[in-house]
Amino acid sequence: MTADWPVDLRGVTETVVTTLGPNGRWNAAALGVHAPEGDGDPVTARTWGRTRTWRNFREEGEGYVQFTRDPVTFAEAALTVREADDPVLDEADAWVRVDASEVDSGEDGDTQWVEWRLEPRESAVERESVPTINRGFAAVVEATVAASRLDVDAYDTDRLLERLAYFEDVVERCGGERERLGFDVVRAQVDAEW
Repeated sequence: MTADWPVDLRGVTETVVTTLGPNGRWNAAALGVHAPEGDGDPVTARTWGRTRTWRNFREEGEGYVQFTRDPVTFAEAALTVREADDPVLDEADAWVRVDASEVDSGEDGDTQWVEWRLEPRESAVERESVPTINRGFAAVVEATVAASRLDVDAYDTDRLLERLAYFEDVVERCGGERERLGFDVVRAQVDAEW
């Protein structure tokens, strides 16, 4: 059974993916989905390190890529261990069940990466909305990226902390309640002052 992606992909789309773990629960994690570069090219994503998503893709060969506008859900998926009983999160605006197969792998510094081909099997749109642009939400997403790189030798810690301070300011000025709660998740997961 094949399906289409429920949204138009361009560049790297930040998503939340759920993958079935050995405990029978669905692990939620952030996953950047790369749009095809040309006709016939696959949709891909990379896992970095020996994460739960890497293990579950390797062992189960599938997952549920979810599109959400909720900053708390995204921050929790990116920086904490969040598990659910069901593969589709309540906060998903749309989702696609994908088959994941390894197409490439390598190392960047001391970090292993694996590139996965994502083939849609089924999909659904749970709710439609008029798109809005909220700088606070974008700042939460960028803050999760900076926070996840703090312990990686290839990145400058002082620069990442400066970025976190900037993103915190953007959230305070431009975000709403959910963006502020999302940044609280970031703050709670980072053991550093900025």
